[in-house]
Amino acid sequence: MPDFSQFEWLSFDCYGTLIDWESGILGYLRPLLRIKNQDVADGDILNLYSEFEPRQQHPPYRRYREVLASVVRDFAARFDFEVTEAEATGLADSIRDWQPFPDTVPALQRLKSRYRLAVLSNIDDDLFAMTAPKLGVELDLVVTAQQVGSYKPTRRNFEVLLERLPVKKERLLHVAESLFHDVAPARELGIATVWVNRRKGKPAAATKLVSALPDLEVPTVGALADLALVKSGGAQE
Repeated sequence: MPDFSQFEWLSFDCYGTLIDWESGILGYLRPLLRIKNQDVADGDILNLYSEFEPRQQHPPYRRYREVLASVVRDFAARFDFEVTEAEATGLADSIRDWQPFPDTVPALQRLKSRYRLAVLSNIDDDLFAMTAPKLGVELDLVVTAQQVGSYKPTRRNFEVLLERLPVKKERLLHVAESLFHDVAPARELGIATVWVNRRKGKPAAATKLVSALPDLEVPTVGALADLALVKSGGAQE
């Protein structure tokens, strides 16, 4: 277990870690597929998403809105139906309705009493602006894919985060649900990591499952807050 007293900053992946993006993804794609007369199980939708999204995020960089529109078109190509421009762009628009996990806001508020908080996210600035008020805390730093011009798991995203922090990387703990996007590249750079394993018991997920060894595994951000505040001697309320 990491020594929580050594950290001054916690950085978080947002979508999948703090925001329930799988419910958001399914909430848009499931009815679209049904409208197109496609009966696709939720697990299959998520598995396909985990295949399509990283492929669309390959260089050259495009904004996340464009990536998501291409993902919708990938579903259309896979199941042989047509989509309108509005249907293709609707997945990005639906982000305004994606909600935090129940543990997210109280956990962030507790952690804010002890640490400075950052977000490192594969998102556009304007799309994250829809989400930020839902997190319930004032973030100390936000680094988006749009700002960097690339997507995680590219190491450059983490390097920019480190460049913008006022502390050395030994004072940073990165927290994420995705081993593929976050834990693996952060570990390569010597950044301590926590895997928020929200996929336990689920046969499918919207992120690839790869081999990576986090410093700590927890089921929720709430569980992380419990550990971090006890081990660091921080506030409990």
